[in-house]
Amino acid sequence: MAFSPAPGRPARPIDLLLTPFRVLAHHATAGSVLLVVATVAALAWANSPWHASYERVWEAPLAIGVGPWQLELTVREWINDGLMTLFFLVVGLEIERELLVGTLARPRAAALPIAAAVGGMLAPAGLYLLFTAGTPAQHGWGVPMATDIAFALGLLGLLAPGAPPAVRAFLAALAIVDDLGAILVIALFYSGQLDVSALRWAAALVALLVLLNRLGARQPVAYLLVGLPFWYALHASGIHATIAGVVLAFAIPARTRVNSGEFVQELEENLARFRSSANLATDAYTDASQMQAMDEIGIAYRNAQSPSLQVERTLHVWVALLILPLFALANAGVHLGDAGLGVLALPPALGVMAGLVLGKPVGITLAAWLAVRAGLAEKPASVSWLHIVAAGCLGGIGFTMALFIIALAFGHAPLADTGKLAILVASTAAALLGAAMLRLAGGPVIDRAAGAA
Repeated sequence: MAFSPAPGRPARPIDLLLTPFRVLAHHATAGSVLLVVATVAALAWANSPWHASYERVWEAPLAIGVGPWQLELTVREWINDGLMTLFFLVVGLEIERELLVGTLARPRAAALPIAAAVGGMLAPAGLYLLFTAGTPAQHGWGVPMATDIAFALGLLGLLAPGAPPAVRAFLAALAIVDDLGAILVIALFYSGQLDVSALRWAAALVALLVLLNRLGARQPVAYLLVGLPFWYALHASGIHATIAGVVLAFAIPARTRVNSGEFVQELEENLARFRSSANLATDAYTDASQMQAMDEIGIAYRNAQSPSLQVERTLHVWVALLILPLFALANAGVHLGDAGLGVLALPPALGVMAGLVLGKPVGITLAAWLAVRAGLAEKPASVSWLHIVAAGCLGGIGFTMALFIIALAFGHAPLADTGKLAILVASTAAALLGAAMLRLAGGPVIDRAAGAA
């Protein structure tokens, strides 16, 4: 896709420089591609003659702060505990939007992905425990529970662009509920020893975030300024600091100040003022009335957007194209050593692979079928059960959240490397299985029925 400047405007050097990035950012699969590239790079680095440098780089200490107020973590911890907080902030904003205006806002429509997500969390955890119960590895039962929403939706768009929109909505809602479940699991089961004093500070800062919301503060920077000490308080309390991102997401206002009618009326009034200028053919920046009209249009546009949507749009590109690939580069490097792929026969690896490849599609499909059968949920007419099975297979792509949880469960123990390798193998298998099921499912059910008629 080549860059083409607006008619009558020459291409500026900065336009030509930024065009590849803009094109990449607007492709749905760009984040997934970069994740794959980062993962392959991490594996190659960790198994190269320079494999010792892999751990040295990511375990190097790094202090951030001013004067006596400094926090020292390793580079990997800054990525996993710091930058990944922005990932959890984006996830929280997506959950909030789905609850307010998305699929999860309508009870009967929400019941199907909610039931499927619950089944898709319980079945993998149960299968993992079948392989690991009574062993030190059983603490990793949360690893195969979560779906990688970026990978799953990216592959759905790439492999089945003609699939019914309802399938994408189902998978997106399923993955969002799945992420919410993973967040709860992290908060309840994978946090450290609690510090009551730090928890009090964290609670006070949550109260301040709620107060900002109630007072009608709409500048995202106000919430982010409170969010920084809140992150530090959670980190000191023993609760995993990334949870701060989710709490912050629900504090940022999700409603707009104006309705659609008011927005259209204000735009029309200011456009009329802009057109009425005697200097319409001249540069707008030399005409005071035109400048004022443009300012008013800008204010109306900002007021018509919710602060949460502004934050999500700003962060989404950085999370998808920088933070998640960096996370993969820092965490996916598994040194196979002498054992090689033989570690995949160990109970924790078998538990992860069974949970993601088998537990996810079975749990998702069975729970969805039971919910429809019981009359609690309704399945869209354009979606077949094969589509549900295919979505369940794609739900087995655990990757980002699975790697995140395994780091919390096992740290740098040998079990962590075994689990990471199993995640990579299982996620690849789930993607291939999902691709095969999407091919079998084809397009919308109603389209095929019409064609047969």
